[in-house]
Amino acid sequence: FCIRFLFKKSLCTTSFSGTNEKKIIEVLSSRTSEQRQQIKQKYKELYSKEMEEALKGDLSGNFEKAVLALLDLPCEYEARELRRAMKGAGTEESLLIEILCTRSNKEIVNIKEAYKRLFDRDLESDVKSDTSGSLRKILVMVLEATRDESQQVNAELAEQDASDLYKAGEGRWGTEELAFNVVLAKRSYSQLRATFQAYE
Repeated sequence: FCIRFLFKKSLCTTSFSGTNEKKIIEVLSSRTSEQRQQIKQKYKELYSKEMEEALKGDLSGNFEKAVLALLDLPCEYEARELRRAMKGAGTEESLLIEILCTRSNKEIVNIKEAYKRLFDRDLESDVKSDTSGSLRKILVMVLEATRDESQQVNAELAEQDASDLYKAGEGRWGTEELAFNVVLAKRSYSQLRATFQAYE
């Protein structure tokens, strides 16, 4: 990955007016997130201008959105998506679940920091105010970023959790949410798979 050669060949411009969209796709989509950050930094050093600013003026529509998303750090992109999901009337709950419930503890921390940096808002506070009931409780627990991340599976614990979940759910009138939330938000993904197998 030779960033100097890349600029000489493809991105040596202070404006992207009339830029070949195919070239932008080729350059950005074939690089890692880390390499794209290096490209952004090099562009700023060469032209004293943010690369996003130059692109915004010359691209439009969904192509512009896709290109700008590629230039974000993953945590920044996800922070923007979370903000979009909660902004305005209604909340896109499926997007909150998709992002927050599939990330590692470190990724959750990075997303929270990016959210604060980009919007000067607290992610947990926004989640609390835009969700309710069981979803709010489990998302707040996930945002604590204290999920067990070990790969080791405890078969005895899986059996115990499966039993507790049955007693808290199918085995009684009503549902004891706390038991479900603790297991779903705190156990490692490997442990959860073992618990679901035991539950069956």
